[in-house]
Amino acid sequence: MNYILFDGPSRDALLPFTYTRPVADIRIGILTIREKWEKYMEYTTSTITEDYLSRKYPMVELEENIMINASYLPSENLATMVKNLQPDQAIFYEDEPIAFYAKEDQEVDFDTYEVIQYTYEVLTVKNTWDIFAKNEQAIIEDFKLLTKDKKTQSIPDSNQVIAPENIFLEEGAKLEFTTLNASEGPIYIGKNAEIMEGSLIRGPFVLCDNATVKMGAKIYGGTTIGPYSKVGGEVSNSVIFGYSNKGHDGFIGNTVIGEWCNLGADTNTSNLKNNYAPVRLWSYETEGFAKTGLQFCGLMMGDHSKCGINTMFNTGTVIGVNANIFGSGFPRNFVPSYSWGGSNGFTTFLTKKAFEVAKVVMARRKLEFTTEDQKILEHVFEETKTWRKSYE
Repeated sequence: MNYILFDGPSRDALLPFTYTRPVADIRIGILTIREKWEKYMEYTTSTITEDYLSRKYPMVELEENIMINASYLPSENLATMVKNLQPDQAIFYEDEPIAFYAKEDQEVDFDTYEVIQYTYEVLTVKNTWDIFAKNEQAIIEDFKLLTKDKKTQSIPDSNQVIAPENIFLEEGAKLEFTTLNASEGPIYIGKNAEIMEGSLIRGPFVLCDNATVKMGAKIYGGTTIGPYSKVGGEVSNSVIFGYSNKGHDGFIGNTVIGEWCNLGADTNTSNLKNNYAPVRLWSYETEGFAKTGLQFCGLMMGDHSKCGINTMFNTGTVIGVNANIFGSGFPRNFVPSYSWGGSNGFTTFLTKKAFEVAKVVMARRKLEFTTEDQKILEHVFEETKTWRKSYE
């Protein structure tokens, strides 16, 4: 069977992260949503997404297909139901389709389908803050999936360990003179990842392949450090997608950082308002501030964005794609894509300059800034002009 992940109605609520990727390629837990589905289905997937993303993330449609809403995270039970779908059948969670059978070029009318209600608990990613708020549970589920019937590498004796049965080290993982406390949730250390001396780690925690925790870091539960990222200082309940750096002291909490970002030394995020009120967060859908219902919410930073040393972010700040923030004081709590500046004002970060930076940054990881990458980021520049109109 051919499985196709589609963005679904939550795509705009997951901006700025879905400016540069389909919903399926959001990382939560250990794996991206796509990687989770492919593990459970034991089959590769393709994508239905925005037209400007489709060259990098193409759809492969065959005569018979199963369409899967990428906002829904798989479980063993859900994956089994999806595998067993027959023609003209759909799985719904309340009023929303999770998955449905579709023949090539078929116009889908759910009134003609046999609808199967999914009545079990299910993890969903429908808002940006879901990525960190549900990360702890996603780590637990991915840990079970990835470590089943596998043997961990041994933990070196120099480390202090609590609940070693909940710790898994992939091949090539390096750690010496650290403290690992997995009593509240699992700790997963990926291939060739390294935790440097003096670090204090509490689970649930994920350090993905080839990522690094710098010396003396303090990391609390519900945190995922994506592949090839470097992290130091203090981190709590945060998700870094990959290829991003927070290499120095400073605090981030209840935060999501995209790919190819860099946080300057002593960057700090507030994740709690002084009056303890629920946090509002910028919504690209309504062009206003949405109620999260959360007391703790920090920073949402889109791909390729950077900030200088000693940057301070207010509670519930949203930074778009390719923003460059520096200077004293707090920048406003919504910074549009391709903004250059800080609390004293912004100018437009022109694509030519932004792409020069992207090429250098990606080359350091031996990756190419491709023509497809450039076209995607050019589209984002044009699509986000409306929010930069005050200084363009």
